[in-house]
Amino acid sequence: MSLVAIVGRPNVGKSTFFNRLVGMRQAIVDETAGTTRDRHYGKTDWNGREFSVIDTGGYSIGSDDAFEGEIRKQVLLAIEEADLILFMTDITTGITDLDMMMADVLRRASKKVMLVVNKVDNYERIYDSPEFYGLGLGDPYCISSMNGSGTGDLMDAIVAHLPENATAEQEDDLPRITVVGRPNVGKSSLTNALLGEERNIVTPVAGTTRDSIHTRYNKFGLDFYLVDTAGLRKKGKVTEDLEFYSVMRSIRSIESADVCVLMLDVSQGVESQDMNIFSLIVRNKKGCVIVVNKWDLIEKGNNTMKEWREAIMKKLSPFSDVPIIFTSVLEKQRILEVLQTAIRVHEARQRRIPTSEFNEYILPIIEETPPPSLKGKYIRIKYAMQLPSPTPSFAFFANLPQYIKDPYRRFIENKIRANWDFSGVPLQIFFRKK
Repeated sequence: MSLVAIVGRPNVGKSTFFNRLVGMRQAIVDETAGTTRDRHYGKTDWNGREFSVIDTGGYSIGSDDAFEGEIRKQVLLAIEEADLILFMTDITTGITDLDMMMADVLRRASKKVMLVVNKVDNYERIYDSPEFYGLGLGDPYCISSMNGSGTGDLMDAIVAHLPENATAEQEDDLPRITVVGRPNVGKSSLTNALLGEERNIVTPVAGTTRDSIHTRYNKFGLDFYLVDTAGLRKKGKVTEDLEFYSVMRSIRSIESADVCVLMLDVSQGVESQDMNIFSLIVRNKKGCVIVVNKWDLIEKGNNTMKEWREAIMKKLSPFSDVPIIFTSVLEKQRILEVLQTAIRVHEARQRRIPTSEFNEYILPIIEETPPPSLKGKYIRIKYAMQLPSPTPSFAFFANLPQYIKDPYRRFIENKIRANWDFSGVPLQIFFRKK
């Protein structure tokens, strides 16, 4: 599929235009310069032609932004992989020194570049656009990302310059594996290590990642989306609007995921916020893999891993059937095991058990250990089945379902897990009237 990159200096409206193209508020938009940091991918179509779009951070030199060098690196990577580049400028400021630097970079890139002049919200501003011929990149396309004026002509020109033979990729059915956790536990580092490239910016500063970054992983016979998210802090500690939107994007990513990889920092232990994120994953009925990162930083004895595993499972109780992997992303220790386990959890989440096989196994267990009688009334379960739901759910038909308590529900769940691999997958068990 053809790839179009949107580049330019900070605050010219790249993310606003990107959101207009993909038809949703996928990238965070704020007046703060440097809001976008990583490359952000989306899909759009025009007149039956589908293509991918990359939003990039603002290209700058000599600014106060601590992430300037990393953002610049991401912009250059986007330029390198794109088929067509949209160089966005701002009519309200005219040509700046940064625009001249960016134009110089693009001329050396040997790629087709289209000059876009943004924020042309009225006809008077069009008369200021000839100034942009000074960049030496051909005719400027005057648009307004905010109200959409001029974008139709620009889209016609984009489609005309894209390769004819590019075919659309069918990828909507691919599993989504989302990496979540508190800030600075190594989520972006894990994503980069798995992809084998510097896909996301990594620094020691908490809150480096702001948007949820989707990347397709297609190696070693595995094909899925890998989603890196912003760190989730406690609600009371989120004070800035930007961080609020980042947290909302992360929560939405959990809601749309198939499997969540919850990362913990071994040097900080299991904190209450880790348990809040785990509860959010379970409430949304998503598969879960727990990754304990920075394993190289602690001193280890003969039973350190076993003790850590038992301590974590105790905190996860009653849902403690979750795979736990101890890694060091920096040392690339056991990182492929994370992927293999996440795929196994995804397969378990899709597992369907035939009704006859399920009854053949579970009914003798129920007969041998029936639910405790209540008020002199005996509870009989005669039939059970897996429900046709997106996540594993089971219905048990009884004469008095209202008298069956949670301890028996957990007993049944443990028996199901003992016979079928549902590790990392929350199960729902319903007792219904016969």
